[in-house]
Amino acid sequence: MRAAQLALTALLMTAMPAFAQQDRQDRGGQRQAPRNEHQQAPPKRGPAPYRGSPHKDQGNVRQGQPSPRQDQGNQHQGQVNPQQGDHQRNYSDRPGHPNAPHVDNGRTWVGHDTGRDDPNYHLDQPYAHGRFTGGFGPSHRWRLSGGGPNRFGFNGFYFGVAPYDMGFVDGWNWDADDVVIYDDPDHPGWYLAYNTRLGTYTHVQYLGQ
Repeated sequence: MRAAQLALTALLMTAMPAFAQQDRQDRGGQRQAPRNEHQQAPPKRGPAPYRGSPHKDQGNVRQGQPSPRQDQGNQHQGQVNPQQGDHQRNYSDRPGHPNAPHVDNGRTWVGHDTGRDDPNYHLDQPYAHGRFTGGFGPSHRWRLSGGGPNRFGFNGFYFGVAPYDMGFVDGWNWDADDVVIYDDPDHPGWYLAYNTRLGTYTHVQYLGQ
């Protein structure tokens, strides 16, 4: 009996460091664990540059008045303008699909069709805080470690959601969701953060480390 107790104690002491290491990985940083059944498979690649006729999503653009996005060249250098866009567009392209920019079948980036000259994503100083170098695409899945849409982070990197996209992140869990980052080929200074739980994405600006 004594020998069995000693063997069980040794086994538990050996397993505890492994459990602790897994716990640290799950609390933040790049997550290598398999996705759970509630998560969406991230797209293999980001959207290609849009070549068609731009979709006119002019919710907050008024003649003679800049939209919140147009103002952010001066205001989005460290903190996002809390005002959000007045979206009139329905992004639910099929029954059951979210009314937010999302990715269909891991390939079609629904909603990324306003073109390079969309004034709502203009930045006077693109990449004012440098460029994100942590890793792009599905091989780099990041667990959010707290914050909110104005400033959220993972693994020491920090981002802020575009003011015009604030309405698209109401359901995000800022200290538990996994995101994948993609480059935005149309809007200099912006990246696309894909939420693997919801299957939606939003424009984000890198705020540095």
